[in-house]
Amino acid sequence: MKVANLLVAFALLALASSFATAYDPSPLQDFCVGINDSKSAVFVNGKFCKNASLATPDDFFYSGLNIPGNTSNQLRAHVNLVTVDLMPGLNTLGISLARIDYEPNGGLNPPHYHPRASEILLVLKGTLYAGFVTSNPDHRLFAKTLKAGDLFVFPFGLLHFQMNVGKTPAVAIAALTSQNPGVNTVANAVFGAVPSINPEVLTTAFHLDRKLVEDLQTQTWVNPS
Repeated sequence: MKVANLLVAFALLALASSFATAYDPSPLQDFCVGINDSKSAVFVNGKFCKNASLATPDDFFYSGLNIPGNTSNQLRAHVNLVTVDLMPGLNTLGISLARIDYEPNGGLNPPHYHPRASEILLVLKGTLYAGFVTSNPDHRLFAKTLKAGDLFVFPFGLLHFQMNVGKTPAVAIAALTSQNPGVNTVANAVFGAVPSINPEVLTTAFHLDRKLVEDLQTQTWVNPS
């Protein structure tokens, strides 16, 4: 019986450990302002950090999310993602933030996923159709029409999207659980891969005509940023 209890405890600890290491590491000090110049940094918690005595308020500051993004692109949307690259004080804190602008009648943040983060979306103005799709084998769609003041969460690593279904511009703020969540836009990855994926792979996978696949692979695939 004692052996059985020990095995159960070990299994729980292993699961807890796996879960913990699946996300950004927890900081072991108050902050670790990321810096690229090792000569001006100290090595703390496995990263080069600016010497804490040299940190300034500007390391923890970013200005500009009040400015609408340029939506004059193929998707008619723009994502301004503030990660540790733009705000060094985010280093080791496991968070980032984005402003997303959408043009009326179809501005789209296309199907994509974040390999290192979950996301919560707050609509500031406009009307968005937003949702996510679960993984194999169910592929269940969870989607809602959102208006100003509404929140919607996208679970870790799942495919999700937002589209402006209103007649006026829309704006949303997204918070993500990583200082560098990463973005993989599905269409860009599939049809815009460099070098191109063998068309036979995509023809079979998507049940498409080979000519259509080849045409799609010649197009320019853009990100809403």
